[in-house]
Amino acid sequence: MAVVAMTGSDTITINNRLITGGADGNVVEITYPNEMSVIKTGKNGNSIIALNETGLQAEVVLRLIRGCSDDKYLNEQLNLYQNYFASFVLMNANFTKQIGDGLGVVTADVYIMSGGVFGKQVEGKSNVEGDTEQSVAIYNLKFSTARRAMT
Repeated sequence: MAVVAMTGSDTITINNRLITGGADGNVVEITYPNEMSVIKTGKNGNSIIALNETGLQAEVVLRLIRGCSDDKYLNEQLNLYQNYFASFVLMNANFTKQIGDGLGVVTADVYIMSGGVFGKQVEGKSNVEGDTEQSVAIYNLKFSTARRAMT
């Protein structure tokens, strides 16, 4: 029998706030920029394997409708981050993808992230030829730990 994955109704929360102002395309992208382990093989095939803790770090790109309540909330957090860096409360986030198997069973694929900060400023532009990207606020976030769980 063929394997089926029916996805939709994904959710993301940041600091326990449900983010509903997603824009178009890839609303959320989670990537891991670092390898989880390093292997070095030497004489006689002897190998040294080391855990790389930075492999738990994640980068998140979040695309929001510019000016929506979620954009305003994250912009406020960004201002706190810039103005009061040492006292900024690190962000937490959860991204949940619901996956149906076509037979009524649903699995939650969850990314649990903590230690979040802002990676870049939100960029902007003005366009007179109908470019819809001018109405999208793109947040680049970094998390010190991001683990994946399936339930």
